Amino acid sequence: MHKPQSFFHLHLVSDATGETLLAAGRAAAAQYKNARAIEHIYPLVRTEKQLDKVFADIEAEPGIVLYTIVDQKLARKIDERCTAMGLPSVSVLEPVLTVFQSYLGTPAGRRVGAQHVLDADYFRRIDALNFTMEHDDGQLPQDIEQAEIILVGISRTSKTPTSIYLANRGVKTANVPIVLDVSLPEALLRAKAPLIVGLIASAERISQVRQNRMLGTSPGDFDAYVDRATIARELAYARQLCARHNWPIIDVTRRSIEETAAAILALRQKPW
Repeated sequence: MHKPQSFFHLHLVSDATGETLLAAGRAAAAQYKNARAIEHIYPLVRTEKQLDKVFADIEAEPGIVLYTIVDQKLARKIDERCTAMGLPSVSVLEPVLTVFQSYLGTPAGRRVGAQHVLDADYFRRIDALNFTMEHDDGQLPQDIEQAEIILVGISRTSKTPTSIYLANRGVKTANVPIVLDVSLPEALLRAKAPLIVGLIASAERISQVRQNRMLGTSPGDFDAYVDRATIARELAYARQLCARHNWPIIDVTRRSIEETAAAILALRQKPW
């Protein structure tokens, strides 16, 4: 018998964008399938006045408080106020900084938003994102050789979101659709430098995703697009192409975008 799902408030207080907190909070909450977090995100909290407004919300809807605040005075105030309210509070960054300080033998610089500085790595990610958006769904095949990774696959195998995720990691990624009985672009077949990876999924999953995307279209187009027998032929064709060109294949049926991207990046270390 399944337990009914419960809800709890999760307050995420950050002096920067809050991305680190959001990832940590969701990773922890995902371990509790019968409890769902109602997220409250407070980015760019850098003054006591801003903190007062945050705690007005926390008092109205009490819950777990996670924070990444490098200003130690503000961090102490969060702990003190949470203790007074009987609420748990955790500094997500502090245990990591303690380990770094112990190993490196020097204290952290305590720079707010230090991970978001406009350095070479930042501009590399912007460049990768621009490239990826320009080379989505087979666009601009003539300079596809400039890509670091090329994803191929039939419709609705998560090529575009995976490409964008990789671009946000600074990896220039293009994606090219595989269409049943249609030849791939010559520029793709000639490409030597990029890692080319085929994405597949189960016919059932692809059919479900296509049904959700095709609501409101004409019945004839809809039936052909979501038909599982047709999808199975598309997948067989995609597998044949990947086998012919010795391209590795990743099944995304039960993978998140993050897991798929991690598997692709791991393939870069292998000879193909």
